[in-house]
Amino acid sequence: MAEIHFYAPPQKHGLKHDPLKAIVAPRPIGWISTVDAQGVVNLAPYSFFNAFSSRPAIVGFSSEKISDSLNNARETGEFVFNLATAPLALQMNTTSTAVLPQVDEMALAGLAGAPCRIVRAPRVAASPAALECKVLQIIHLHDLDGAPTAAHLVLGQVVGVHVDMAFVRDGIFDTVGAQTLARCGYWSDYTVVRDIFDMPRPPNP
Repeated sequence: MAEIHFYAPPQKHGLKHDPLKAIVAPRPIGWISTVDAQGVVNLAPYSFFNAFSSRPAIVGFSSEKISDSLNNARETGEFVFNLATAPLALQMNTTSTAVLPQVDEMALAGLAGAPCRIVRAPRVAASPAALECKVLQIIHLHDLDGAPTAAHLVLGQVVGVHVDMAFVRDGIFDTVGAQTLARCGYWSDYTVVRDIFDMPRPPNP
């Protein structure tokens, strides 16, 4: 039997790199667009992102610093999730650059914006799908001792959905065709969805 390595955080992991982000993977990329009160666009990718409810549809991203996305979502009560895909990987990566709040990362990455229907922030026009969201909660995460962490979780209800019909097959969004990107661990590890297999749930007893 293989040796099992165990550690209890915040104890040091004893490995070359902290394995947490490689274990909890692949993770959807929260490519979040917002605007500030003056209408300046912000676009940034978050590796802590997911969907948390379907009725109503709720998605959320976590920022481990006081970021422009966090500030804008708090100030305006809105954000947009844009699907990050392999053809947009370089542009997505460019929008992770640390720049001043007055810099429009969408323009910096050479991306065209498209207007949303309900929220003020634009969506990425080239993205195959986008979710317009209204902020429900912003939760400052605390640890077991009640001490505040650096992370804030922004939860939003989806109020508008944009789908490029070029990626719809027989009424189903084609995740493989869209070449959806995901994070897979360390600083620069990514993967692309290239294969899906079907496994129906077992029948209820």
